[in-house]
Amino acid sequence: MKLSVVIPTLNARDQLAGCLDALTEHAPDAEVVVVNGPSSDGTTGMIRERDDVDVLVELADRPITVARNAGIDRVTGDVVVFLDQMATVTAGWDDALRQGLADGDVVTGPTVSQADSEETMTETESRTIAGRKVSYFNPGNVAFRRHVLDELDGFDEYLAIGGSRDLAHRLAGRSFPVGWEPGMCVTREVGTDGGERETEWGWKYRSLAYRLVKNYSLRPTVVRRLLAHACRDCYTEFRAVGRGDRRLSEWLGTGRGVISNLAGGVKDGLAARRRDRSARRNPAGRSTRADRAVTVYEWR
Repeated sequence: MKLSVVIPTLNARDQLAGCLDALTEHAPDAEVVVVNGPSSDGTTGMIRERDDVDVLVELADRPITVARNAGIDRVTGDVVVFLDQMATVTAGWDDALRQGLADGDVVTGPTVSQADSEETMTETESRTIAGRKVSYFNPGNVAFRRHVLDELDGFDEYLAIGGSRDLAHRLAGRSFPVGWEPGMCVTREVGTDGGERETEWGWKYRSLAYRLVKNYSLRPTVVRRLLAHACRDCYTEFRAVGRGDRRLSEWLGTGRGVISNLAGGVKDGLAARRRDRSARRNPAGRSTRADRAVTVYEWR
């Protein structure tokens, strides 16, 4: 079993160096592919001075989904691992990963924040949507058998955020279970988001509507779920207005943005569903373009 570790990075030179140091210590036989871009903090120079990176891919596009697909393009291993640039693998991580993949095709593990010594993910989060059980994975600490990513054509590059959640829906659609290994642990100085924290209201709802409609069509279950999300956030934000933490005009503006992006996500999700009617549901996947990399350095 050959591991290929893909690390997307953007302006985190010092943290990335720590991530690479830990990989060299705890998984010295892994192939390491760093996908950079576009950083402006000297990341390229730092990597080119090291001898523990096999491939450096320089990008012009920032979306994490593009970086992950660019990494898949360059790996040679039969197992592809995605690791957050801020993550530090721990002793036993490699063994736990291999054990998890002995029982399945996808395995994920916890990330522990060193700032508060609390796990940010203690087990796979599951939801049942339209009769399908979906198990979400930790996007900054997850391993796939290569054939799984090939069958699903990687990540959907339409999504600026939420790409890992979309992939979880598509894994469930193809009956690939997501395993959990507590020993496959990484640490982080602060909390982790795997590059996909959904804090921008517009993109949060565009992404949510797109991936639900694309994977399940516009059925009543999906409509209820979208409305439930919107109502909960609306109530939370309105309470902030009542406390004086936000202005009413801001709340109204956010509401308009949510509604317009929900509509846009539904429209684009239906279009994506028509464009790719296969079970992989990925009309903007890895195979749709070959121009992601601006420059590639190889030392293997």
